[in-house]
Amino acid sequence: MGGFSFRLGAHPINWVGEDVKEHGADTTYEQILDDIQALGLTGTEMGRKYPTEIGVLKQELSKRGIQLVSQWKSVLFSDPAYREQELEAYRKHVKFLKEMGAEVISTCEVGGSLHFDPRRTPNERNVIPLDDAGWSSLAEGLNAAGRIAREYGLKLTYHHHGGTVIEGPDEIDKLMELTDPESVWLLFDTGHALYGGADPLTVLRKHYDRIAYVHLKDVRDDRLRKLKEAGSDFITCIREGVFTVPGDGCIDFGTIIAELVSRGYSGWAMLEGEQDPAEHPPREYAAKALAYLHSLIPTEGGDPS
Repeated sequence: MGGFSFRLGAHPINWVGEDVKEHGADTTYEQILDDIQALGLTGTEMGRKYPTEIGVLKQELSKRGIQLVSQWKSVLFSDPAYREQELEAYRKHVKFLKEMGAEVISTCEVGGSLHFDPRRTPNERNVIPLDDAGWSSLAEGLNAAGRIAREYGLKLTYHHHGGTVIEGPDEIDKLMELTDPESVWLLFDTGHALYGGADPLTVLRKHYDRIAYVHLKDVRDDRLRKLKEAGSDFITCIREGVFTVPGDGCIDFGTIIAELVSRGYSGWAMLEGEQDPAEHPPREYAAKALAYLHSLIPTEGGDPS
């Protein structure tokens, strides 16, 4: 959209929950794509309601002038026993995204995660942090997956994420230090940065040279504080409305947008909310967020217009 140095899209998670399945359970992909088109946006990530047959998906996106930007890919590289099967699955994922014209792959390690690790049991309560061997195995696996992405002209962008082993600022720093900068890039997510205890602007400035993809998400800080004090897990935080769209929470997006524009960031930035669409109508909230973000575009003098 005009005024930004970057391309702006909307994630279907605003309409249909990925981690909280009851959110938007009855929403159709046609409604999501029609809303994104009506908002004047031209990019989206893959969502669980979207068609999986490539021909149908291409047709539905093309007739609305929308590009598939990326798709989430869980990986379990921290356990060497899973390495080969995970890399095989990653190659298939890359081939699909290449066919769809995407440029980046949203990638996240699920080993140790309370909610996403297939080896965990329902009665567990905490994320299991990586030990030295786990860190080493994760870095090796990501480097290998990143090389696969490069074969097809795509970039592996690592999504630091709440409720996983790469959540806080020290973990982001360590991951960037251990991985090959030519093979592993960063998906900078404002909401997950704050959720993990980081200052989003600090993460952006520190790792800008590795950032190849952006998620713009806000946080209701009062709810986050109460839920963290109560020991609530990540999924509970989603259900309780911790996340919202930019302009509806506590994050200072003025400095973030100014930083992205001043540095000439030209990749994709995805608008995200991840909240109950029944309480927070997605198209309405997205429209407000877009108006808010446009109000932050720096003028030639450096101030918002």
